[in-house]
Order: sequence, then C-alpha cells, then structure tokens
Amino acid sequence: MTFPGGAHASRKVFIHHGCPLILRFLLTVICLSAMGFACPKSCHCSERNGLTVVQCSSRNLEEIPSNLPHDTVSLLLSSNQITKIPNQAFKNLPWLQELDLSRNAIETVDAGAFQGVTESLRALDLSHNHMQSVPKEAFARLHAKISLSNNPWHCECTLQEVLRELKLDPETVNEVSCHTAVQEEYAGKPVIQVLDSGINFCNFHHKTTDVAMFVTMFGWFTMVIAYVIYYVRHNQEDARRHLEYLKSLPSSSQISKDFDTISTVL
Repeated sequence: MTFPGGAHASRKVFIHHGCPLILRFLLTVICLSAMGFACPKSCHCSERNGLTVVQCSSRNLEEIPSNLPHDTVSLLLSSNQITKIPNQAFKNLPWLQELDLSRNAIETVDAGAFQGVTESLRALDLSHNHMQSVPKEAFARLHAKISLSNNPWHCECTLQEVLRELKLDPETVNEVSCHTAVQEEYAGKPVIQVLDSGINFCNFHHKTTDVAMFVTMFGWFTMVIAYVIYYVRHNQEDARRHLEYLKSLPSSSQISKDFDTISTVL
C-alpha cells in the first residue's frame, strides 16, 4: 500500500528522528576526546576488563604524556628519556593500578607527583633511573608495591625515613643500594641491610648539624676576641701617642724662666 507522499514522508521522518541521533553520537565522540579519552599518538592503547592499558615504552618520550585516557588502568612508560615526575602528573587517572617508569633518566620526583592515585595504585616501578633522593611527601599514603632498585641513592636521614614507610618490592629490595652515604663506609651496601644492622642515618645527620653549629659558634667567638684585641691595641697606641705629645710640651717652670729672660733683655 502506498501512502500519499510516502518517500517524501520517509525522508522527513529520517531527518526528524535520525539527525538528532547522529548529532548526539558525534557530540559524544567529541566530548570523550576533549575529556582525555583519546589514546596519545606516541602510544598504543588496548582494553583490559573494560579499562585501558596504555603502552608508551621505548618511544623516546622526554616527559609524561598529558592526554592519557581517563580510564587508564595500566600505564607503561619504561625505556624512555623522562627526567622528572612533576606534581599531579597522574591526577586525571583515578583507575590507575600499574605504573612502570623504569629505565628512564628520572632525577627529580616532586612532592605531589602521585596525588590522585595514592589509593588506586598497586604497583610502581622506578628502578634503573638516576634518583639520589626523594622528598618524604612524594610517596605519602601510597599503598603500592614499589621498586626503587638500581638508582644512585645517597643514604642519609631523609631516605631512611622514606624507605621505612614504603612497601618495597621484596624481589628487588636488596638491589636498593647506597651509591654514596653520609658515612663512606656504607657506600655500595644495600640500604635495608645497613638499616637492619642498627645504623641510624638520622643520628649522623644530627651529629653533622651539631658540628656545623659548633664551628659557626667558634667562628663568631674568634671574631669577637679578635675585635676586642684590636680595640685594646688601637686604644693603647692612641694613649702612647698622647703621652708622647704631652711629654713634648714645655713645662710651666721652663715657660716662666723663658719669660723672665725676655723681660731682662727688654
């Protein structure tokens, strides 16, 4: 059966009902992309249990990508040239569970580097980097298993306090070694082994501070003594010159004799 104006009516129905659906779909795609759901060009994204795995390893990256999918559960950034983890680098990744930053050139970790993922993160790999120290706040409230092996750590009080609060990877914990230390005898030894032996780097820190204060106070004391000695000697020299001047003046009796002589002559 043909309805009057059937084809034309069908087009009207499609335009009326179909166009809004297409527009909504396009708007959804645009919004998702704007919200950061698109995969970075330099990375490869795949799905795992409805969430996203972002593979960015060995891509010559010098910094952490900022346009990561919001539902990223695993972020693999190993074997790049990243030198720093800035504050809130992963704040838009609330589902992030695995973070691999191994084999980079990381020297600096900002205090707020892991803000936003402290509750979700389960595994963090920072091995084979260039880190010598980290602020105590950087790993605060992290529940992840962390690998810090093969970094040139400087063993001192702050590092000791950081390590005592972390859940270190048991498979690599003995590879977290002192490259340098406040006491040279501990250089080259595993940090945990040194700490377990009863060594407290914070005691060395306090002793070093006490010595520095003593040296400073001794320096000030020496300066004060030197000034007093200089002041006394300078005053003694002035007094000696004044006495010599007084001695060079003619006495009153000599002045009286000279006056009488002048009167006689006159």
